Amino acid sequence: AFSVELYVEVFLQGGAPWGFTLKGGLEHGAPLVISKVEEGGKAALLKNRLQVGDEVVSINEVELCGSRQEAISLVKGSYKTLKLIVLRYSNMSYSSYHEKEHSV
Repeated sequence: AFSVELYVEVFLQGGAPWGFTLKGGLEHGAPLVISKVEEGGKAALLKNRLQVGDEVVSINEVELCGSRQEAISLVKGSYKTLKLIVLRYSNMSYSSYHEKEHSV
């Protein structure tokens, strides 16, 4: 009961490289998530930046079926702007709970 789900809209401008890496996807039997955000890259410089672990829900208004291949082709097809909607699980209360659990 610790995680909170947030939908976050991320709007990137200026063209590739966008500065993030995807992992998972239907092909791998896992959710499609952001596995890396390049420091200093476009995705890191936003006020509302992407975070590792964000699950990609839609790209440029196209709702994804969870396939990494589909996501990559949509990203590659983005010319000047890229709009992502990601699902973020916020575990803030969980981490503080975790620390208490380990104090001896």
